[in-house]
Amino acid sequence: MSERRVDLPGHDPLLPWLIFTGISLFAFVLLWYFGLIGRMVASDPTHISLIISLLYVASSLHCLWRVLAISREGDAALRAAQAVVGSDRRVLTEGGLPPGLVSAHIRDLATKAALQGAERLDQTLLLRVLASRLLGSNSFGAFASDTLMKLGLLGTIIGFIMMLAPIAGLDTENREAVRSSMSLMSDGMAVAMYTTLVGLAGSVLLKIQYSLLDSATAKIFAFAVDLTEVHVVSALDARAPAE
Repeated sequence: MSERRVDLPGHDPLLPWLIFTGISLFAFVLLWYFGLIGRMVASDPTHISLIISLLYVASSLHCLWRVLAISREGDAALRAAQAVVGSDRRVLTEGGLPPGLVSAHIRDLATKAALQGAERLDQTLLLRVLASRLLGSNSFGAFASDTLMKLGLLGTIIGFIMMLAPIAGLDTENREAVRSSMSLMSDGMAVAMYTTLVGLAGSVLLKIQYSLLDSATAKIFAFAVDLTEVHVVSALDARAPAE
């Protein structure tokens, strides 16, 4: 096989994730320092804002777990490429590949080539399997982001219900009743606004995190396709007639 430089830029999403999370934590500390977080918790008797915040933290931890997994797979893919590029073809069939999903895909290709004989090797179905394995539970990000958004909308609806409920039996000539109703309406509006804000912010921030993860996953998959099409499939197809 011909020599070439093995490189996989941007395959590690850990550093971008840490930078983004660090900025988010700094913004949270500022909001806490100026009392906005405490005001939000005190103004939301439904605790929907707090639930959204806890779900955001849990989803961010899941994203970190997937980021670490993809980071390891990227390193393993690089090591697999270094083992394949410029080495003897026997590495494809006699082992020597490091553990990882890309290495497992290469081994599957070698097994398929050996079983089907002289037929041209088609890796389309195996690439779909590789893509599914690489993605893992990344799709949880879309679900979590959508859930945060819908919880924010639920808080909006509950807040408007709390805001409009006192109007039903309001006696306009009773000043105390009017004053009490205005206070309740203000509380309902606060619930609607805070839950909407927290839901929207959490949904957007979560989408950014998982977009970093998906981008790194796509780069590893593209790298695997390039590596196998150029170096593995061609080598295995060249072996078939000789055998």
